Amino acid sequence: MKGFRLALLGSAMAMAIAIPAQGEAKDTPPPAKHDEAHADGPPSLFKPHSVTSNGTVTVGGQRIDYRAEAGTIVVHPKGWDDSDWRSKSPKDLADKSNASPEASMFYVAYFKNGAPSPDRPITFLYNGGPGSSTVWLHMGAFGPRRVVTKDDSHTPAAPYSVVNNSDSLLDASDLVFIDAPGTGFSRIAGKDKEKAFYGIDADAHAFSEFVKAFLTKYNRWNSPKYLFGESYGTPRSAVLINDLTTDDDIDFNGVILLSQILDFHLFAGLQAGNPGAVEGYVVQVPTYAATAWYHNLVPGGRPAELEPFLKQAEQFATTEYAAALAQGSEIDPATKQAVAKKLAYFSGLPVDYILKADLRVDGPEYSKELQQARGLTTGRLDTRFSGPDMDPLSKDAEYDPQSAALSSAYVSAFNQYTRNSLHYGEHQAYKPSINVFQYWDWKHDAPGVPSIPAMGSSVMPDLATAMKYDPQLKVMVNGGYYDLATPFYQGWYEMHHLPIPDSLRGNIEYHYYQSGHMVYAHAESLKKLHDNVVAFIRKTDNLNN
Repeated sequence: MKGFRLALLGSAMAMAIAIPAQGEAKDTPPPAKHDEAHADGPPSLFKPHSVTSNGTVTVGGQRIDYRAEAGTIVVHPKGWDDSDWRSKSPKDLADKSNASPEASMFYVAYFKNGAPSPDRPITFLYNGGPGSSTVWLHMGAFGPRRVVTKDDSHTPAAPYSVVNNSDSLLDASDLVFIDAPGTGFSRIAGKDKEKAFYGIDADAHAFSEFVKAFLTKYNRWNSPKYLFGESYGTPRSAVLINDLTTDDDIDFNGVILLSQILDFHLFAGLQAGNPGAVEGYVVQVPTYAATAWYHNLVPGGRPAELEPFLKQAEQFATTEYAAALAQGSEIDPATKQAVAKKLAYFSGLPVDYILKADLRVDGPEYSKELQQARGLTTGRLDTRFSGPDMDPLSKDAEYDPQSAALSSAYVSAFNQYTRNSLHYGEHQAYKPSINVFQYWDWKHDAPGVPSIPAMGSSVMPDLATAMKYDPQLKVMVNGGYYDLATPFYQGWYEMHHLPIPDSLRGNIEYHYYQSGHMVYAHAESLKKLHDNVVAFIRKTDNLNN
């Protein structure tokens, strides 16, 4: 889990793996139905392929029978013309030398049986990275089966327990879990393949092509449609919804953002590369406060309730702290001392450490320092987690305890599930994450904004443009209080600086949870997330209007 999970980061279950759900008999899967692509068509490095299976999940006490389709859709980079292949001879069609780049994108789709497709919402889900597969959302959040992990500590090794997911979104929507090009079972090939698919705009284009091809393949053009992105999946959603809405004339009912980052200037851990930009330090303070509260490290004793304490932290961060940082070297020493003392109160860090850091502490430094006296590194994806220090003398955290605690369970369970229940992936390696950073193009052509030739792009204009182009588009923001990778207050801050008219601000709703980056890794938060997303879909699907 790399990228915004920084080697820390960031499911669809038809039957139990390892240990069946309590009270359930182990299912016997029906024979799989394989669908091979026709031979005629464009010259291709890949052939679309799908496998059909069936399953059952119980959500809210109601049994849902579903059909699962695990397969691939082939997409091409921007500028590819599907008429080119028609002029080629049969001999050319078999020639794979020096082929144009293309991606075979893996997906698992779940369709509720007995529900007419035109009247059934459909949600496209993906994780982020960039470079992450969607095993995390698939296996931990909304698929029919869910892997059971420890709440805030390391999950023991196999066998892992995979159970009926009573919080699957199949009660409200059909689901399509998509692996980004090169991740999971998705593959890329052809000349300059990395350049063709690894970048803000290239990635969004690939997903746009996938969505259109999927709507055609399964005849879902007239269904209520939603995007659900987590972590880097949120900037992908911002670019993607603008592309689909303004370029392809496809309006979506809603965009659901989980663990949001739309402005990379605010990314926790990169502020040192742009010392004059102080907002990145500001938006982290409420997460520092939540973390100190959780670990009982608030000086003078932990306040009784978390949310009021966070409101105090937000007020301090956006007023006194932001003003102090904005003064730079002109700050008065007495003011600096007073601000350092207040930051120590909210963060749990020593005043001397904060002063040595010139009031500027980034995410990796915080993860390293907060519990160093205890010999522990604090989690980054979820600060409720802690793990032994790798190097007590280092400045930054060397790893993420939550990623270390959960990854094996997710990856192991999904590998068994996809092969045994979905009947997909024989003789193939599933890649939970890949390193795309050496290739990733961070330049971005935001609507009406010149490209920025360095990491630090913002996709806020994309989401704003889509919302203005389609003033009916609704947006749902979700975040975890203990997320230090994409701090929850950053999402709030970004959306309240979105360049949209006041008349559209009511199209955005906000939900926060006592969990981390992977909100669904906390069972109580998963339940709340499910209920909130279901409510969002049902009030925006236009089926009862």
